[in-house]
Amino acid sequence: MAALFERKGFMTDREFTNIKLDERFRYDGKDLGAVCAENRTIFKAWSPAAERIVLRLYREDRGAHCMEREMMRGERGVWELAFERSLHGMYYDYLVRIDGADTVTADPYARACGCNGARSMVVDLRLTDPEGFDKDRAPDAQEERIIYELHIKDFSYDKGSRVPEAYRGKYMAFTVKGEEEPYPVCMEYLRRLGVTHVHLLPFFDYGSVDESGDEEQYNWGYDPVNFNVPEGSYATDVKDGTVRIRECKEMIRSLHQNGLRVIMDVVYNHTYKEDSWLQRMMPGYYYRYEEDGSLSDGSACGNDIAAGRAMVDNYIADSVMYWAKEYHIDGFRFDLMGLLTVELMNRIRSELDGEFGKGEKFLYGEPWRADASPMERGTRAALKENTRCLDDGIGIFSDDTRDVIKGHVFEEKEPGFVNGGSDLEHLVLHAVTGWRDGGADFCPLSCGQIINYVSAHDNFTLWDKLVLSMHRENPDFTRHYEDVLAANRLAAFIYFTCQGNLFMQAGEEFGRTKLGEENSYCSRPEINMLRWDQTVEFGDLVEYYRGLIHLRKKLPGLCDKSPGAEMRITAKSIHRDGVVSFRVNNRALENGNWEELLIIYNASKEDYAVPVPEGSWEILADGREADCRRRIEEGVREVPVEGRSGMLLAR
Repeated sequence: MAALFERKGFMTDREFTNIKLDERFRYDGKDLGAVCAENRTIFKAWSPAAERIVLRLYREDRGAHCMEREMMRGERGVWELAFERSLHGMYYDYLVRIDGADTVTADPYARACGCNGARSMVVDLRLTDPEGFDKDRAPDAQEERIIYELHIKDFSYDKGSRVPEAYRGKYMAFTVKGEEEPYPVCMEYLRRLGVTHVHLLPFFDYGSVDESGDEEQYNWGYDPVNFNVPEGSYATDVKDGTVRIRECKEMIRSLHQNGLRVIMDVVYNHTYKEDSWLQRMMPGYYYRYEEDGSLSDGSACGNDIAAGRAMVDNYIADSVMYWAKEYHIDGFRFDLMGLLTVELMNRIRSELDGEFGKGEKFLYGEPWRADASPMERGTRAALKENTRCLDDGIGIFSDDTRDVIKGHVFEEKEPGFVNGGSDLEHLVLHAVTGWRDGGADFCPLSCGQIINYVSAHDNFTLWDKLVLSMHRENPDFTRHYEDVLAANRLAAFIYFTCQGNLFMQAGEEFGRTKLGEENSYCSRPEINMLRWDQTVEFGDLVEYYRGLIHLRKKLPGLCDKSPGAEMRITAKSIHRDGVVSFRVNNRALENGNWEELLIIYNASKEDYAVPVPEGSWEILADGREADCRRRIEEGVREVPVEGRSGMLLAR
């Protein structure tokens, strides 16, 4: 295509060509792909570079015989072909001729596909809805957002999940009513825990697992192939392209019915391979390149999607809207959001707000990238340094909070505040306001932009990090160290008493270990799975988290997400090394339980007595019990706080 346009000014040929492409060929229609209804099927493909496109239809996913029909080129680089009948269930691909060479490609806009996604499928989406799915609604918003990050296979792969074998590791495991005896598991466990959102690791079609292979295969799924199709390895039948769609919807409906909103982990920053359907349909347009013509690799996955170009942004924004509408997704977590642009993220926020109501869909992402990536002219990377340029309804993970609590994420033995680190008191007190009062190299618009957490699927689990940093010589990840348990409780206590949103890795609340594996993205499922008997072994820790979750929802001073919420935090004090306290204005607009909170963190090994202001105070949480109510006797003017513990008092 570069030869079609005149080079101008100081821009490279590639930059100039893409600008001219966007001016001349931008297409804003929402009908690319195969749109199928009862009596009509329309195929549309976008490829200004194509000289000829032939649609090839197959009755079977792996069938060799096809019916070929040539598509007609229309305006703005869109090719079209219509049939006056439903082709639901037919498979298809395209034969695309560019620069005289023919290439076979699946449809990058496909909404269904065959096994391993190599061939697209026509689907009448109405026929994939479970009965009553049109009435499915998200549960009402709660007092606080508490996110539980979960991998679909991890959830039920363990035999102890008591999920039928055919459903283990699948979408349908979420439809099984969790048994209560001898202890709650799976859905019953989630319902009782009290979290409000389940964040599911990527479940659109990815390429790192053979869908026709055995169940021992495992991957986190950050390798997208078909961005608008559910992953097949989580379906009970990979041969029928409608099954994965229907069962994915069943999973989402079941989560909704159990009072949980659903967040989808989305990976729009790169593709599994450069030789993607996007590349085959329009070579060079969808990716970023360095000046020497090599692929940019800011994702550390081999390529970077060129967010900032018109049709790339349309593709991503339309895909997000599609999942929100068709699958009733309640929120989106953006992988390596720093490779996307501020402009695109704000557009997505605006479009979702316009369709569903302001803030109804939750958006957040990783405000970083693996390496530098050349951005389009006039755009800004959605990095932490640009947080204030993002809409205040777009959240970012707070690596500052994570690292000050437990230590540097990439230095396994480096401690944080709870596990022996020093000179961190000031930073911990900044973290409680969501970094709104300084202490970091950025300042959010409000604490509502902050996602507080201490562990996620990446890097060591919290338990493993604490064991490695506190028992450096001979770490035993299966041992119930009392000091590690205390540090775990204190870590949870701290981030549950910080302003902002709350996020936890599944199993953090029962000492989840991956036996010291830092990067388990393709490890055996036995390493990654949730071991449900640990909910009994670590029953006291589970109850502690449950208490924190329940208590947090009753504390408006901490739940406040307004731009001035940090003003509720007062009297920040450092009492000695490892011991800090602060007070919180807990008054609510409506009737509240307590007007003021006093929160204390004692990361030292010794007990320490902290002064208590005058008034009638009661203890709501300490280092061993959360969501309790123990009144302090009148006249007592200090409270002893155990070493490696916290205390929350209210009056």
